[in-house]
Amino acid sequence: MLKIDSRTRQPLYGVAASRRMEHTAQATLPPHVLMQRAGLVVARLALALAPHARHVWIACGPGNNGGDGLEAAMHLQRWGKAPVVTWLGSADKAPPDAAASCQRAAEAGVTFAATPPHDFDLCIDALLGIGADQRAPEGRMAHWIRLMNAGTSPVLAVDLPTGLHADTGAAAQHSVNASHTLSLLTLKPGLFTAQGRDAAGTIWLDELNVGHNPSAHQETIAPSAWLAGAPATAARRHASHKGSYGDVLVVGGAPGMTGAALLAASAALHAGAGRVLVGLLDGRTLAVDAHQPELMFRAVDALDFKGLTVVCGCGGGDAIREPLPRMLSTAAGIVIDADAINAIASDQQLQTLLIARATHLTATVLTPHPLEAARLLGCTAAEVQHDRLAAAQQLAQRFDCSVALKGSGSVIAAPGQTPVINPTGNARLATAGTGDVLAGMIGAGLATGVPAFQAACEAVYRHGLMADDWPRQPPLTASALSRSART
Repeated sequence: MLKIDSRTRQPLYGVAASRRMEHTAQATLPPHVLMQRAGLVVARLALALAPHARHVWIACGPGNNGGDGLEAAMHLQRWGKAPVVTWLGSADKAPPDAAASCQRAAEAGVTFAATPPHDFDLCIDALLGIGADQRAPEGRMAHWIRLMNAGTSPVLAVDLPTGLHADTGAAAQHSVNASHTLSLLTLKPGLFTAQGRDAAGTIWLDELNVGHNPSAHQETIAPSAWLAGAPATAARRHASHKGSYGDVLVVGGAPGMTGAALLAASAALHAGAGRVLVGLLDGRTLAVDAHQPELMFRAVDALDFKGLTVVCGCGGGDAIREPLPRMLSTAAGIVIDADAINAIASDQQLQTLLIARATHLTATVLTPHPLEAARLLGCTAAEVQHDRLAAAQQLAQRFDCSVALKGSGSVIAAPGQTPVINPTGNARLATAGTGDVLAGMIGAGLATGVPAFQAACEAVYRHGLMADDWPRQPPLTASALSRSART
């Protein structure tokens, strides 16, 4: 059994792939063995999480997820606990394996009840698992979910919190908020994006002695996505100079929004760019920033974007529209954020220029939040959030570039690449300016020659990790975050 953390890259498999793997494993094993393994590991984790728990409520659904719970109840009973099972199924209608586990639980003396116990030390959610993709909780199941969420005892979800969509992380109206989730056989994408991170709690994986790498189906079933792992840190060569790490130009900072451009520039500087130039769109050309004298200010109209990595849109307002065609047409690399995204979304000519960049093998990264992504796709932010993986992939295909769709479990996608879900970051990033910092960090990666998709993955990971490592005091602010940016 593996506790999932943010350091190790992991394959993620959606419902269809997970079911195919399950069927392949069942075909090579005697009947009921896979469920017996699942129930045993659920019981073991329950015991480890709440070793002093006496009364355990196990809420079982009518299918095989419920069967896993029934099997776990049998073990807990034999180990001296007092499990109480509420079951939405019946022995005559349950799948064969679940019916067999029901009989084993009954023979062990497990208590079956029509209603949940009033007091319990631990709850095991074995209602739907990935079956939530076919049905939404209602009736008694919805009532039980409300009881779980209202209680103070820990909740262990089997395979997936009930009501959470395994592929997308979208939560149904009634869904379990688990303290821990034990994902069986495979890790599912929905655990790590949208509502998944809040719903799943601490995530564990047990491959049920099947494994992925040595199995025959590994050659034919590709991951739906990857969970990003910690990027490698390369030491800088002694025989290098500022030109070795490229030039980043930040274009933004319309009247009243100068800070956004300076935040992006600061992040690019601290993330390792060789030189950072700033072109402000508020009509000024500053001589120097006394707090960061390394930044070099230039008049945007006089700039030649060739050979530069441009970070554009940070606080750009409507003023970003005028230089945007030149930047799209000539910049060696470009990170398109905020107001530059909004300008492209409303202008077909700019969209054409953006798509054309791919024919020149130039590096391009879009960094939308859900509403900006919705504007580009011509849909609503709710539709983007309903399937973040699909939205990021649609953007990448439509505009032929890399995309970092920001939010809980940021999704990075690019044509020809398996999408990546980022596991780092927290709600401390929900403050003005942190997106500008991310754009500057991606720009620094592009300037040093890192390919666009990799630069986006690495910057998003490090950006979130800084928030995860942030001390309780002082509060996280974008300006402090920009100074903590690193390669």
